[in-house]
Amino acid sequence: MNEVVRLVQSFGEWRAAARDLIARGVPPASVQWQSTAGDGDLFSIAPAAPDPAPGNAPMLRLPRSLVELLESAACFNVIDRWAFLYQVLWRWQQGQHDVISPADADGSRLHGMAKAVRREEHDMHAYVRFREREEAQGAPRFVAWFEPVHDVLPQVARHFARRMGPISWMIATPGATMMWDGETLHAGPALMRGAADIDDAGEALWLTYYRSIFNPARLNADLLRSHIPSRFWKNLPEGAIVPAMVSSAANGERRTGQTATVGQRSGAAIIPISAERAQPVREVATTLDQCRRCDLWKSATQAVPGVGPQQAKIMLVGEQPGDQEDLAGLPFVGPAGAVLERAMLEAGVARDNIYLTNAVKHFKWEPRGKRRLHKTPAQREIAACHDWLEQELASVKPQVIVALGSTALKSVLQDGAATMTPLIGTPVQHDGRWVVTVYHPSYVLRAPDEENKRQAYRVIVDGLRQALQLINGGSFAGNVAAT
Repeated sequence: MNEVVRLVQSFGEWRAAARDLIARGVPPASVQWQSTAGDGDLFSIAPAAPDPAPGNAPMLRLPRSLVELLESAACFNVIDRWAFLYQVLWRWQQGQHDVISPADADGSRLHGMAKAVRREEHDMHAYVRFREREEAQGAPRFVAWFEPVHDVLPQVARHFARRMGPISWMIATPGATMMWDGETLHAGPALMRGAADIDDAGEALWLTYYRSIFNPARLNADLLRSHIPSRFWKNLPEGAIVPAMVSSAANGERRTGQTATVGQRSGAAIIPISAERAQPVREVATTLDQCRRCDLWKSATQAVPGVGPQQAKIMLVGEQPGDQEDLAGLPFVGPAGAVLERAMLEAGVARDNIYLTNAVKHFKWEPRGKRRLHKTPAQREIAACHDWLEQELASVKPQVIVALGSTALKSVLQDGAATMTPLIGTPVQHDGRWVVTVYHPSYVLRAPDEENKRQAYRVIVDGLRQALQLINGGSFAGNVAAT
C-alpha cells in the first residue's frame, strides 16, 4: 500500500510540504504527518493519488486571514495539528470556503485553536518572571522559566526582545529555549528547570514589598484564584508566600486588619445638606435656546416659545411641542393645532387675542420606524421647564389660563398629583388667576370612537367659552380655590 509521509517540525516546513501536496493533488487521507521520525499524528494511511499531468497543478491562493489563522493554529499543541491544518487547506482549495467560518465544524476548531494560542501568548507575557544574575560574564543577564501549554515561545520571545532592548536574557521551557543577546534571537534545546533557579536580590525585595501591601481585610481569595490560574502560581515568586497569607487572613488577620485601621479613626461629623445645595453651580440660561435644565434639548430640533399678544387676557397652555411644532418653532401648527383652531372659532375666541404656549418647551419623542412619536414628559422635565412658564405668566399677566391636558394642569398648579376629571367644567382660582381645565386637542384625534371624540371636543369648546365669560366678569357657582 502506497502512502505519503511528511516529517515537519515547524509551520514553515508544513507550509512548503502542503504546497507541494496540493500541487500534486494528494488528498488529506493519503498523507501521514510526523513531527519526529517514527511518530505519526494521523494513523489512517491510504494509497497516494497519482501525480496530475504536468502543467495542470492548481495555483494556491489564500486570503491573508486564512494564512494568519493557520499560522496561529499551528502553535496549538495537539498530535494531529499538521493533518488538521492540511485538511482545512485542502477543503479551501476544493472551493469549500466556508471552512474558515466558525459555523463550520473544521472552522470552529480552527478558530478555537487560534484563540487558545493567543490566550497562551497573553498569559506568557503576563506571568514570565525574570531573575537577574549578579555577574553575567557573557551569559544572559536575566533568566526565566515558563511551562507553556502551546508552542508560543518564538513569538513571545520576539515580544520581549522589543520590550527589553539591548539587555540580554533567556527563557527556558520544557520544549525549547530562546536567548536574546541584545541584537539577535537564538533558539536552543530544552533545559532543566534548575537552569532558572538563581539567587536574585531584587526578587527578595519584591517579596518584602508584596507582604507590606497585602491587606487581609480586603482579600477576596476567589477573585484572586480566578484572575491567576493555578498552573502559574508555582513559577511566580509570590506564589511561595500567598497561600500562607491567605490562610492567615482566614484565621483572624482579616478581622484584626479591619479593627486596627477603623479603630484609629477619630471620626468626622456628617452635616446634612439639601439636594438643591448639593447641585454643582451652573451658569444660568438667559434664553430659552440656551436651556439645559433637562436632557430634552439633546434630541429636539429647537425650543418652541409661546406666541401671542404680550397683554393677552387668556393664555392657553399645552403639554409640549409636537413633531411639526419642533420643526417650525411655533406652537400648535400641526394636527392638534387644527383641532384647537376649529374649537376657538366655534367658541368665538379669536386666535390673535390668545397667548399660546406649552408647559414643556422641547419635543420629547421616541423613534418608531422613520417617524418621531410623542412621548409624555416626566415630572422632573415639567418641573425643569416651569421657570420659563412662570416668566411668560409674569410678562403676559393673563386673567384666565386654559390648561390643555393633564401635563399642563400639573405645571400650572405646580401639583404633580393634580387630576383633570374633578376640574373639567369647574374653573378654579390659582395665584389670583382663573384656571379652566379641558382636554388637549390631540386627545380628540386619538379618542377610541366617534362618541368620545365628540365629547372631548365639546369639553374644549365649552372651556374656551367659560374663559371668555370669566374675562367678561362672569361667575360660576361652586368654584373652589386651587391649593
